[in-house]
Amino acid sequence: MSIRHHLDEATLLSYAAGSMSQGMALVTACHLAMCSACRKRAQHSEAIGGALMETLTPSPISDSALDAVLAAIEAQDEPIQVETVRSKPVRPVDSDVPAPLTDYIGESFDEIEWKRIVPGVYYFDLPCQSGGVSRLLRIAPGKAMLPHTHEGNELTLVLKGSFTDEIGRFAAGDIADLDDQIEHQPLVDSSEDCICLVATDAPLKFTTILGRLMQPMTGF
Repeated sequence: MSIRHHLDEATLLSYAAGSMSQGMALVTACHLAMCSACRKRAQHSEAIGGALMETLTPSPISDSALDAVLAAIEAQDEPIQVETVRSKPVRPVDSDVPAPLTDYIGESFDEIEWKRIVPGVYYFDLPCQSGGVSRLLRIAPGKAMLPHTHEGNELTLVLKGSFTDEIGRFAAGDIADLDDQIEHQPLVDSSEDCICLVATDAPLKFTTILGRLMQPMTGF
């Protein structure tokens, strides 16, 4: 897999700091599972964060703090239940689903109950919505999204197929890390459906009258 489009440094730092929404963090984790270059950069960001933590002065706590915590635990009406950790089934080697996404959809895109927006454009919402959207998109060859810009940030990771837009061509493993300065119109240029994992932290801004009229239907 030859990946040409990577995560911005600010996105990696935000991910390492744990300050992302769940949807944004899921897209980032999936890209890291596919991209060795960004995994190395993420490890570097985490190392920087760890070094900064070591320079912080610890806040003082009272001598009775531990006793208070232990007393609170003993006061619980029900004993703490320890769940048995079960090993997950082995992920198929040829699966197109990144490991972090399998907890949400399983090992295959074929089992997803896709919903249609318009002919040739389908979606599946993930259970981690927070201000924007977190969803899978499946778009047929030759179909294009409506032109738009962004109120906030958008992460789009290609899982299958490919698309082109004003930025370039995005194939499997490539990620579009976009902000409110970018206007684009993705067009699927592959011979198979293009499946993308998308997360936004604010509604899109469609730049045509048709787009604005259809926005309630798209869920973006």
